[in-house]
Amino acid sequence: MSINKRIPEVPLLKFIRHSLEILKNPLPFHNTNFKEQGDVFRLKIGFNNSVVFCRDAAFAVYVLQKNQKNYKKSKIQTVDLVKYVGEGLLTSEGEKWKKQRKMMQPAFHKKQLENLLSGMQDTIVSEFKNIDTNKVIDVFPILNDLAFQTVVKSLFTKAAIAKDMERLQFITEANQRMLVKELRQPYLAWWFKMRGTLDQYVELSKEARTILKGIVEQRKASGKRYDDLLDMLLETKYDDGKGMSEEQLIDEILIIFTAGHETTSNALTFTFQLLAKHPEWQDKIREEWLKLGGDDTDLMTRVSTSKVCQQVLEESMRLYPPAYFIDRVNIEADQFNGMDFEPGCNLLFSVYEIHRHPKLWEQPSVFMPERFAEGSRPFSSQYFPFGAGPRKCIGNNFAMFEMIIAVTELISKFKIHAEFDEIDITPLITLKPKNAFLRFEERV
Repeated sequence: MSINKRIPEVPLLKFIRHSLEILKNPLPFHNTNFKEQGDVFRLKIGFNNSVVFCRDAAFAVYVLQKNQKNYKKSKIQTVDLVKYVGEGLLTSEGEKWKKQRKMMQPAFHKKQLENLLSGMQDTIVSEFKNIDTNKVIDVFPILNDLAFQTVVKSLFTKAAIAKDMERLQFITEANQRMLVKELRQPYLAWWFKMRGTLDQYVELSKEARTILKGIVEQRKASGKRYDDLLDMLLETKYDDGKGMSEEQLIDEILIIFTAGHETTSNALTFTFQLLAKHPEWQDKIREEWLKLGGDDTDLMTRVSTSKVCQQVLEESMRLYPPAYFIDRVNIEADQFNGMDFEPGCNLLFSVYEIHRHPKLWEQPSVFMPERFAEGSRPFSSQYFPFGAGPRKCIGNNFAMFEMIIAVTELISKFKIHAEFDEIDITPLITLKPKNAFLRFEERV
């Protein structure tokens, strides 16, 4: 006979009392609650609203994989994010999601991505020319542009106009900041609506859609083929032989921009900060790059066999997972480990906390890439940098290929020196770096 456990509760008053620091960075507040309440606790965020926070890896596996049919994404993604990016693969649910995933999966297969590697490398090399050597620079803007331009070139080859892409980048980042305000200050929803603030940002999204629609129509009219992601998406078909509608295609492109460049630029920035603090791993990456043949190495061989570089990236995403939380809502009542969850319970899994859980990881706060010497598979039940289960990020291979090329290109040409004391973070929709001040010394 199972004994029902009460889910510990953090009162609304405590949430309100700490609301300003939560708006700035909620992670210390959540960490305190995890230490005081255990690996699962309920946080009251309104008189009738609450969120269950979890850092129980086994519970995450249960929800994301074992019993995933009873769980859907929360309002955060299926309503709040939809108004900015539409109903694409990231934000859709049920049969629509299954249909989109099945159709789009081939476009992100490793064989298809091989066609994009040369363009990735060209973009990365071009962006790295913006690095000034022997002076202190904030590397995040460079890597943010690098990741954005890599997505642009992978999607559109040379079809995109620079000023349109600059505007699209601005809109993507502005909408993210607004969504953060909505999520962390739910008690101000009435104020945002009354002032027309939300309408302003929705109009920005419409502008982004207009830009993308022009690019798509131009590609269709040209009759040319570039073997880029746009061509792949235009050619994908549903089971009935029909392709995506233009509106659905634009939804998917907006999702690729939003999810594809932000997470990668964050992960790369944290990786270079960690490498600056641990120069011995810079040497190991360069030695591996030279053994593989240096600049003469076939790109697919490089991304497939750069094991040391992959270890460093895996460990970087363990310590600083760009997608640092995963949200789900149960459809029917459920139970796990003696705890009862009513239908419609908002669950928020802290990937950041799971990746640093002292019971799951040896020296959890220490940078130890060697722990991934056998790859990430041994940690599949506690390591979720790209999510888990059927809804694992479809672009995980794209991201890893891009990051391996970026890290090996930079480390082969520069030594990196840290010009900061400790790595600091700004948790928004993704986990962003705050003080990425580095100095680059050209290798001779």
